[in-house]
Amino acid sequence: MRFVKAHGAGNDFVLLPDLDARLRLSAELVTALCDRHRGIGGDGVIRIAPPRPGVDADVFMDYWNADGSVAEMCGNGVRCVAKYVVDRGIVAAGDVRVDSRAGVKVVSVTERDAAGRVQAVRVDMGAPVPGDVRRRLDVDGRSVEVTTLSMGNPHAVLLVDDVATAPVAELGPRIERHAAFPDRTNVEFIAVPAPDRVVGRIWERGVGETLASGTGGAAMAVAAHLLGRAGRRTTVSLPGGDLHVDWSATTLHVTGPAVEVAAGALDDSWLRTAGALETIGKA
Repeated sequence: MRFVKAHGAGNDFVLLPDLDARLRLSAELVTALCDRHRGIGGDGVIRIAPPRPGVDADVFMDYWNADGSVAEMCGNGVRCVAKYVVDRGIVAAGDVRVDSRAGVKVVSVTERDAAGRVQAVRVDMGAPVPGDVRRRLDVDGRSVEVTTLSMGNPHAVLLVDDVATAPVAELGPRIERHAAFPDRTNVEFIAVPAPDRVVGRIWERGVGETLASGTGGAAMAVAAHLLGRAGRRTTVSLPGGDLHVDWSATTLHVTGPAVEVAAGALDDSWLRTAGALETIGKA
């Protein structure tokens, strides 16, 4: 089975090309692949497959979190998918329509290297769906205020004084699994030093703290604006790098890097040991 290791601003993935639709993922295989000591290592696994029946798209992004749960959308992952198909000529230069569980996302290449390979990508994430601008949660007896919204997946954003000292590892998992969020939620911690800059960290649902998140970066920018701290065009600075967010009256775009690290084949004996792959035809 072939794989590609890729990342967007440090948010890393194991890509499994499956344009013939022969593979079926399992939670066991995903967690084995994402294991940073015994597997490839990653925040998630993306199977790159044909679009689902009846969907007008070029490919389908079958995204799974590192804990083996299925997710609706991944803003950094979709850029890596676009890079994969454009660099290999699977999709002609121009916009790439990527089917996801949160709908079709249109991805445009914004930067290439000297050899013509994709370096940066702009994603039309669609319009955010605001929830509560200021919602109080009781977290183990502690009152916490969050801004909730959806970017095709759920987010709860906390405004803090200092992102570096924010209790991400303490509050992140508790808010992720809070009763207010029956499907769990991504949790972001932000500070807003200027109207055009947001600094943040993210506790990603089903993963833990990650270096970046495309939907999380978008949620941070939206929350900062809803709280009256930022404009609609912002740079979101994350531990893994910067994402640029432009929220118009009708949609929201995120621009950021897409990087491939390595490509190879998974060892057959390792796959048998993982005992977690179902195939259609021959993998």
